[in-house]
Amino acid sequence: MLLLGVVATAWGQGAIDAYEFDDALQETRYRDLIAEFRCPKCLNTNLAGSDAPIARDLRRAVHRLVLEGLDDPAIRAHLQARYGDFVLYDPPVRTDTLLLWLAPIALLIGAAAAIAHMARRRAVTRLDADDLARVERLLDERAGSESPLGSESPPRPRSAPGPRSAP
Repeated sequence: MLLLGVVATAWGQGAIDAYEFDDALQETRYRDLIAEFRCPKCLNTNLAGSDAPIARDLRRAVHRLVLEGLDDPAIRAHLQARYGDFVLYDPPVRTDTLLLWLAPIALLIGAAAAIAHMARRRAVTRLDADDLARVERLLDERAGSESPLGSESPPRPRSAPGPRSAP
């Protein structure tokens, strides 16, 4: 029973990194950097929140680089050179990443155009008195030509002119 308790306790604990820094500024930089980089193994998890072995290795590398005195852009460049743009949540704007930056804008423009097109199609068509009289005359002519054996059908009752809307 004691063995089961020890195993359960050890299993329930995640990996805790205990790094020492020369000052609080280095620790703050370290925490900011590991929150900024993405874990290469995990999806949508930064280095600070990942327990993957590669994330532990990267946290260790960031710690070492901070202690060596490299500035934040140099640390970013080091990790980007080693692991590519994937470790960056905010990839740089270059010709090969242009699609990542322009696709959301193109999708927004396309969605706005589609909404505008649908709104125009659903616009209410208003008929003036002349148009309404013409439509009713055409309907009367059509009804007269479709009557069986050439008999005349009674004329359709005329409605008052006014706005009509499509269903």
